[in-house]
Amino acid sequence: MDDLLADFLTETNEGLVALDAALVKLERCPDDRPTLSEIFRLVHTIKGTCGFLGLSRLEHVAHAAENVLGKYRDGSLVVTGDGITLVLSSLDRIKMIVSGIERTGSETAGDDQPLIAALDAASEGRSPPPAASAPEVSLAVEVAPEPAEIAAPILRAETPPLAEPESSSGTSLAPQTIRVTVDVLEDLMTLVSELVLTRNQLMQLVRASGDNAFAVPLQRLSHITTDLQEGVMKTRMQPIGNAWAKLPRLVRDLSLELGKKIELDMRGAETELDRQVLELIKDPLTHMVRNSGDHGLETPAQRRAAGKPDAGRIILNAYHEGGHIIIEVGDDGRGLPVERIRQKVLANGLATEAELAGMAEHEIQRFIFRAGFSTAAAVTAVSGRGVGMDVVKTNIEKIGGTIELRSREGRGTTFIIKIPLTLAIVSALVVAAGGERFAIPQIGVLELVRVGGGGGAAVERVNDTPVLRLRERLLPLVSLATLLRLDAVPEGNGDAAFVIVTQVGPHVFGIIVDRVFDTEEIVVKPVAPILRHVTMFSGNTILGDGSVIMILDPNGIARATGVGADDLGEDQAAAAIANARSNARTAMLLFRAGDATPKAVPLGLVARLEDIAAEQIEMSAGHPVVQYRGKLMPLIPIGGHWMPPEPGARQSVLVFNERDRALGLMVDEILDVVEERLTIESQQDQPGFLGSAVIAGKVTEVLDCAYWLHQAGEDWFGPEARQQASARVLIVEDSAFFRNLVVPTLSSVGYEVTAVDDAMAALRLREAGHSFDIIISDIEMPGMDGFAFAAAVREGGPWRDLPLIALSGRAGAADVARGREAGFTDYVGKFDRGAVLRSLADCLAHVGA
Repeated sequence: MDDLLADFLTETNEGLVALDAALVKLERCPDDRPTLSEIFRLVHTIKGTCGFLGLSRLEHVAHAAENVLGKYRDGSLVVTGDGITLVLSSLDRIKMIVSGIERTGSETAGDDQPLIAALDAASEGRSPPPAASAPEVSLAVEVAPEPAEIAAPILRAETPPLAEPESSSGTSLAPQTIRVTVDVLEDLMTLVSELVLTRNQLMQLVRASGDNAFAVPLQRLSHITTDLQEGVMKTRMQPIGNAWAKLPRLVRDLSLELGKKIELDMRGAETELDRQVLELIKDPLTHMVRNSGDHGLETPAQRRAAGKPDAGRIILNAYHEGGHIIIEVGDDGRGLPVERIRQKVLANGLATEAELAGMAEHEIQRFIFRAGFSTAAAVTAVSGRGVGMDVVKTNIEKIGGTIELRSREGRGTTFIIKIPLTLAIVSALVVAAGGERFAIPQIGVLELVRVGGGGGAAVERVNDTPVLRLRERLLPLVSLATLLRLDAVPEGNGDAAFVIVTQVGPHVFGIIVDRVFDTEEIVVKPVAPILRHVTMFSGNTILGDGSVIMILDPNGIARATGVGADDLGEDQAAAAIANARSNARTAMLLFRAGDATPKAVPLGLVARLEDIAAEQIEMSAGHPVVQYRGKLMPLIPIGGHWMPPEPGARQSVLVFNERDRALGLMVDEILDVVEERLTIESQQDQPGFLGSAVIAGKVTEVLDCAYWLHQAGEDWFGPEARQQASARVLIVEDSAFFRNLVVPTLSSVGYEVTAVDDAMAALRLREAGHSFDIIISDIEMPGMDGFAFAAAVREGGPWRDLPLIALSGRAGAADVARGREAGFTDYVGKFDRGAVLRSLADCLAHVGA
């Protein structure tokens, strides 16, 4: 019997044991929704897996039982004793079939049609056919023995078969195993860890006392303890490829069933992790691969129409990163349909129209993790029943992991799973707050930031909420000492502290601590019953010095405080934006090119700085280019005629990119990066420059990026135009690239510019009483798009009569007509910089007239 089938039989028997008890419990408590959901999930898993193994008889019986349970779960049918008896009969039949598979390696023949007919009738609310009213097992010899009590998950060690679990027809094909629960191995690991701690304490005592009598036996004990620890770890560590073993067959069968061409690319199969973790991620990975094939990938005809190869790709990638495992499950398919998810959310009552309008695109996409949520148009044997991604998320979070997603419509979806390497020993950061030490798992730590003390960043307050300005975002903060009601030094005394930046789901926030000590490998012990109601702790551990400390749970801290980087209230956000507007400083990159006059460009526009060897620069159609990230990137010289550098020399390059476009500006020398308010004090007609400004105490020429990007020959921007103006302009644009490009451009010609990254932030400014003379808004934005934003502005309020300019990458006749219907005064192409300036001047002149 192959390993794939053996694993299926083991998992199915475990599920059947759980189903018997759960169905009896459901019969006693028909309104027990959690139990009903668990029963449905178990039957769904059995049915789905056997379908991919070609066990058609088993699949048909399980599918019929699942239909009945699905009606119970949806509330279409009332749970009755007769119905439970019928489902139990189907489980008996499944046990009988499984028993036959264990003996022979394949399904035995049998007539299940009367039972299936009875189940179908029950699912449709009809009385079962007379012949099927009391389903019976036709062959006594096929009745499955009750599976032995199994503690899940388990490890198996192969042993020779016993001559007497054998059948009369010959040697049984069922695997002969010794079952050892993972709990036993966990206990062994804990004991070994305790032994290591005791060994360390004894050796420290011997070194301190200078007594050499115990030195030799202690050294021997140390070696034995180390070998024992490594041996126990080896029993638990297995390559992740073991969890992927059944996926190629699954994808093959899925490809045939769906009529799609699917290629499975598995990378990092040799990456090792704890066997317990391995067992717990098998089902999530199976669900995700099936979803990628069914929901994600298009048919060959659809892929050809989209300009893609006929065969879709599902990519599995695993690698170690900082004491944990990263697993990526991705596809190059259609991506998550945001609009369809939005409609499904509204239909299911999971959020209101107003709440969805305030959500970013990735937040809407995360609704796929809700229980019972599915975007499938119809229920099939593969999907559509609302079972899958909620189970994935729940199972991953149970082992202290996280799951994130990246998706673009038409491009594909990638799920990123971060899980601990082992559940027995984890890497943790030891910190102190209020005089007490705590451990926080490193899997949840993004970075450490020093605050206060003169040299560190400053903690600010927005409506009494502490925040940290970190790389153009406001990070909500939580004081650990305050949260745990420990004695803490009052804030504002100038003493240095540290902020642990952590992430829970899509939300990022900071935890303020007094000190950071070091990272340690810790043994996780469960929280004592008296402290289990304190959700901020996930366990406790014993350090090498014998002290006991609590392990912090970032998820619990987030729930206890309700913080998140996207959770600032409307008043807080408006105040933060207003504060940023009044103190706006731009990070500028200073460089020299052509002559001695310093030149500058907003740092936010520069994707990266490169130092390219002369040998890498080639010529194409008379222009310098370089092979850059799989493509040819044009190089544009600043400062007149360009001569190729001497062999061995290097060329400094400023790289600009947006999506799949890239351009390199060749400069002579990078000088510095400074933050100053950008004020263009004098204009000039020199092509390629907006004008001059005093930066870092010197007259500096400010680069006109639009000009240089246009020199690349691509349609980045349209023709040049300059207009003088003095008006308050609000820009609503989700792309940081275009915000960084447009703001300096408009500021240079006299406009007072405020920029926000979405429509909801703009509307919060309106509610906070901010006034402007004109608004420029992008159309394609996450959450509320430009059309909905225009309609909201025109509904009423102080901005109702302001000129509205639509900024979009699409400016066809139909687009313009829709924009004007939504309430826009003018509609211009995003890449036509001159048209934007002309439209501003025309709209403002019309208002003045």
